Amino acid sequence: MKILKSFIVVLAITFGFGLVMPVGAHAASVIDAQCAGVTDSAICKQNSSSNDLAKNIINSLLYLVGALSVIMIIVGGIMYSTSAGDAGQVTKAKQTLMYAVIGLVVSFVAFAIVKYVVATFAP
Repeated sequence: MKILKSFIVVLAITFGFGLVMPVGAHAASVIDAQCAGVTDSAICKQNSSSNDLAKNIINSLLYLVGALSVIMIIVGGIMYSTSAGDAGQVTKAKQTLMYAVIGLVVSFVAFAIVKYVVATFAP
């Protein structure tokens, strides 16, 4: 089961950073190329600052934590259903579920805090 958990974590990290980050960078370069010399477009008027970069990085990391929490909830459920009444396996599955739910709640709270801080202090 430990190998399965490791495989799922590596797969989630590879998927998260492999697809989420390059897509954002590519979209930014496409917008920059299309906005060359254009000043009246709403998209071109957006200010690309370090605040936007920090917000994007934090949102990507929170997305990754949320996705990992959901995956671990699924793994915990599978562990619970395949425990066959073994008390040690049931305890292990319950702990996995508990920590996954705590991680999910923490990621939601962190997302709310980031949204509040960015909305309050961003120019």
